[in-house]
Amino acid sequence: MPPPEIAPYPTLAVSRDGGIVTVTIDHPPMNLLDAALMTDLDRLGRELEGDETVRVVVFQSANPDYFIAHADVTLIQTLPTDVPPKSSELSFFHAMVERYRLLPCATIGVIEGRARGGGSEFLLSLDMRFGALGRCIVGQPEVALGILPGGSGTQRLPRLMGRARALEAILGCGDFDAVEAERYGWINRALPDGELRPFVADLAARIASFPPEAVALAKGAVDAAEGTTHDGLLEEAHRFNQTLAIPEAQQRMKAFLESGGQDPVGELDLEAVLARINAK
Repeated sequence: MPPPEIAPYPTLAVSRDGGIVTVTIDHPPMNLLDAALMTDLDRLGRELEGDETVRVVVFQSANPDYFIAHADVTLIQTLPTDVPPKSSELSFFHAMVERYRLLPCATIGVIEGRARGGGSEFLLSLDMRFGALGRCIVGQPEVALGILPGGSGTQRLPRLMGRARALEAILGCGDFDAVEAERYGWINRALPDGELRPFVADLAARIASFPPEAVALAKGAVDAAEGTTHDGLLEEAHRFNQTLAIPEAQQRMKAFLESGGQDPVGELDLEAVLARINAK
């Protein structure tokens, strides 16, 4: 059965090649994270959440200068100024970015322009981020406006780069280029502009070739590292046991041994062994 068609979106161009979905943000003039873009991202997240055929989702931009500029400040100004009681439920935006973080498939951001404020926070909800040298800029300018990163930035940045560096980014409100962002852990890698998309395409194809159950279980095990080490180890063990029940896992381990993956010669070029397994 062919995978379900993805409905059109006013601010997003969505294409599909097998299990890889590419989402191009196209919301002139600067991909402002306004009500229209947030609505589309929320609807897309819900659609991806219910599609078990998706293996990898890649986000990029049609605008060479902006991935997502930032959240619409005029929209923030409409929010109530009376401080409500602390909620026990996630806000609309928090629920949206958490949905992306918890997708069983892999998610990747390709940053070839600016991603500040809510644009950065959306990227932080993805599994991986890669930036173009000389073009990628990320930042959290909210404190300079008298507010704070309210779209998950205060929670995600410390987990990526540690408390001190997160405070430098959040309180300093400065821009980070690709080199600085990579050094701080904001992005995975900084790559030359012409190499960025081919690198991500190769990575996406590689992940998409692996058993989706193993990808989903591995993601969940990594997320468990945010708790105590003891609880994380218990969760890791449980998820490892779940992978053993996947028939494809048993087949791949058998093929690994048959392909020389556990002898001295095969071990010298393990990537070639894995490529042969995927080819089968």
